[in-house]
Amino acid sequence: MEQKVPFDLKDLRPPKINVKTVAGVAAAILLGILLFSSYFTVDTEEVGVVLRFGKFVRTVNPGLNFKMPFGIEKVYKVPVERQLKLELGFRTTKPGIRTEYSSKKYQEESLMLTGDLNAAEVEWIVQYRIKDPYKFLFRVRNAVGTFRDINEAVMREVVGDRTVDEVLTVGRQEIASTVTLKVQQLCDQYETGIKVEQVVLQDVNPPEPVKPAFNEVNEAQQEREKLINQALSEYNKVIPRARGEAERTIEKAKGYALERVNNARGEAAKFNSVFKEYMKAKEVTRQRIYLETMNDVMQKVGRKLITDEDVTGILPLFQLEKGGTGK
Repeated sequence: MEQKVPFDLKDLRPPKINVKTVAGVAAAILLGILLFSSYFTVDTEEVGVVLRFGKFVRTVNPGLNFKMPFGIEKVYKVPVERQLKLELGFRTTKPGIRTEYSSKKYQEESLMLTGDLNAAEVEWIVQYRIKDPYKFLFRVRNAVGTFRDINEAVMREVVGDRTVDEVLTVGRQEIASTVTLKVQQLCDQYETGIKVEQVVLQDVNPPEPVKPAFNEVNEAQQEREKLINQALSEYNKVIPRARGEAERTIEKAKGYALERVNNARGEAAKFNSVFKEYMKAKEVTRQRIYLETMNDVMQKVGRKLITDEDVTGILPLFQLEKGGTGK
């Protein structure tokens, strides 16, 4: 049979505790917590907003700073020097040289109705900075969410005032500028502490169900533009040539008219000069005109017969046979 070993309750007593050692350890832990919770660092792009028992007391600059320990003061770090980006209608999953985007469609943000009752999917980026950290943290609850809602509301308003062609093509820059201005006005009105630097339309497309019809419309418009350009090309070929022909005919007619007028004036001047000479010596002028006229006429006559009016019996003198001449 087994023998029972007597059990001594003294063996269950806890070891004696050194009060000084425990106090030292507690003091060390308390000192560590005190030191750890009394300082903090702020990066170069940030400022620190210090709250004491939940109330704003001050802002601190980048570097090593101190605060009251044990949670009496809390610090919120706000990146005031960093340019922040807000994406609407899409999301970037992997930035880099070849940026990758989320395949999920955010049509609740991107799908909009234009002024001519057409649908368009608008994706855009808003670049902004935090200019007032106090307003950003405490004047508006969830400032980034409110800022996102402001951008979406303003973009819908601006797109709704324009046609789908303006949204998709020529009006994109004007839309971005208008949205930037209106968003900044609302941010100032709501005291969000945000400064809008740039709004960029990333991509604007018609919705997937209507893309084929929209492409057909674009092709028809392009075909129309091509035909118009071809017609203008033919117009530019034919019309200048016709104008040139017209100008040449007009100039030719003017030259002919000028020639006739000058000839008529010359003939009139010649007649006037002859008439003046005739008035000075009528008989001599008459004889000269007669002789000049006969000289011009006789050169054109083939057979010439010169007779005296007093001569009789001249018929035998006429050589009437063919080819004969007589003077």
